[in-house]
Amino acid sequence: MNLRECFDKRLLRREKPSLDRSIRSIEVAGSKLEEAEKALEHDLTDAAIVLSYTSMFHAARALLFRDGVVEKSHICLIEYLRENYVKAGRMSEAFVNAFDFLRVERHETLYGLETRSGRRDAEYGLKRTKEFVSMIKDLL
Repeated sequence: MNLRECFDKRLLRREKPSLDRSIRSIEVAGSKLEEAEKALEHDLTDAAIVLSYTSMFHAARALLFRDGVVEKSHICLIEYLRENYVKAGRMSEAFVNAFDFLRVERHETLYGLETRSGRRDAEYGLKRTKEFVSMIKDLL
């Protein structure tokens, strides 16, 4: 799905920019990042992946709230970042690729039939999440 389709299907929609919601979302991202670190310390790799993704999701939403966009689709959120931040040179595609990787990992963790996520994936996800949240804070 491309960005235009996301807006046409109202999976993304324009509304008044909200600095308050943006700030709150980046705070939630920080909180979920701390929880992901604690989960990994206790070898709870599934939880670390889910919480890492949740942190990235809230960090990304902080940009959208600031830009006056509300999302109803995780993939459309990623497409928005690709079109409005990567193509504009304000964000590395590697960040968005890591975000998308964690989106898939989170989905498999929650809905797949595998019994447990690997520690390497959880460590990778946590490392990328720390970088992503930091980068988003710089953009804000």
